[in-house]
Amino acid sequence: MFQVQLLLSLLTLSFTTQSYSSTSLLSILQSKPNPLSIPVTKFGAAGDGIHYDTVPIQKAINACSVAVSKHRRQCHVIFPPGNYLTATIFLKSGVVLDIHKKATILGGTKLEDYPKEQSKWYVVLAEDAADVGITGGGEINGQGLKFVQRFDKKKNVMVSWNHTRACLGDECRPRLVGFIGCRNIEISDVRLIEPAYWCLHLVRSDNTSISDVTIYGDFNSPNNDGIDIEDSNNTVITRCNINTGDDAICPKSSTGPVHNLTATNCWIRTKSSAIKLGSASFYTFKNFLFDNITIFESHRGLALQIRDGGNVSDITFSNINISTRYYHPSWWGRAEPIYVTTCPRDATSKAGSISNLLFVNITSTSENGIFLSGSGGGVLSNLKFINMNLTYKRWTKYPDGWVDYRPGCQELVKHQTAGFMMEHIDGLVFENVVMKWSNDESMRWNNPLDFRPSTVNNISMLNFYSRSYQQ
Repeated sequence: MFQVQLLLSLLTLSFTTQSYSSTSLLSILQSKPNPLSIPVTKFGAAGDGIHYDTVPIQKAINACSVAVSKHRRQCHVIFPPGNYLTATIFLKSGVVLDIHKKATILGGTKLEDYPKEQSKWYVVLAEDAADVGITGGGEINGQGLKFVQRFDKKKNVMVSWNHTRACLGDECRPRLVGFIGCRNIEISDVRLIEPAYWCLHLVRSDNTSISDVTIYGDFNSPNNDGIDIEDSNNTVITRCNINTGDDAICPKSSTGPVHNLTATNCWIRTKSSAIKLGSASFYTFKNFLFDNITIFESHRGLALQIRDGGNVSDITFSNINISTRYYHPSWWGRAEPIYVTTCPRDATSKAGSISNLLFVNITSTSENGIFLSGSGGGVLSNLKFINMNLTYKRWTKYPDGWVDYRPGCQELVKHQTAGFMMEHIDGLVFENVVMKWSNDESMRWNNPLDFRPSTVNNISMLNFYSRSYQQ
């Protein structure tokens, strides 16, 4: 009930409309009474995709911000049809980027296009802002393919700016859109395309609505996550189409908890996990609802990768249609439709806990089974699988027979595949579960349940069926 109330309250969220008035600004403010609007072309934006429009765009945002403070109404920065090449632009309170359906904001591809601090490497960035958003039907494009050093169908090798000492590791690339420490965010009717790194990133933000957003990233590029919800609460995602190489919807708890997340009516395809909790998981994940979602040919479907001692509870996955398949082993995942794990990342990490998970009305076709793995210090408890229709068959040539614990833990472990592979669980309910196995002669596995009784306790089964079928 709480999750339904949360969804209704967030979907009906009305942003505080602030306004202002200045004689110098009124000459360029359009005549719409609500909201105010300023086109970037008024400040000289060329929109030719060649010359940088950073300065006129930022001037339009700043002018809107002044107008907001004086008129107490929201202000839209208008992008008419065109291609607007830019370095980082900074969104401010009360300002909405309104991108025409034939307009594109193009992110720069040079290190000098971004601030000195790596934490601020975004094409569009809002910090400590309220009542902000992006809309209009247009596109923000990170030109991610220009960051590919070598194209490879297994996994592209990406450019890294670590040689400049601006950052460490091989993930030194800019994100596309970020909201850091913000509240009352509305992102709707916009296309977020080809990020060089993460696409849409919420950090320590509260009250966010994401609707009718299309996210597309190169399928062979790593780290181009769709939506990362980090240390942020009260988030609603609805009617989004996410087609990308890395994790599609990914809550992370790095410096604080993540509570009250709802995602509904979405379509997802990814070479990694469609929905993944973690692997940054130091704090609590609680009160999540994922409903009416289609996951198409992803490497992993619903995944909980708890590696850093955080606690997960009260998560519902309902009315979800999943298909998963093997891709190259360099990507985490072995075609599991559902993957729930709590193993510590390394010797310095402690085990987290996962409790009160409900999977209801789930249909899947997959090349691997469901993997449920607690750990000695962090068992899985009170897991329910109700109205499950599971089909297992192989249609790719990649080798099977492995259990994938990555990141960290035991990495890849040779193991016989089964419908449910289980360890370290206390409290497990199966109700109305139908498991079908391909009758193809090449199939070498049709084991419904694989577990050691010493580590799995309190199992309840009602109407559990397993049978083969002819393709």
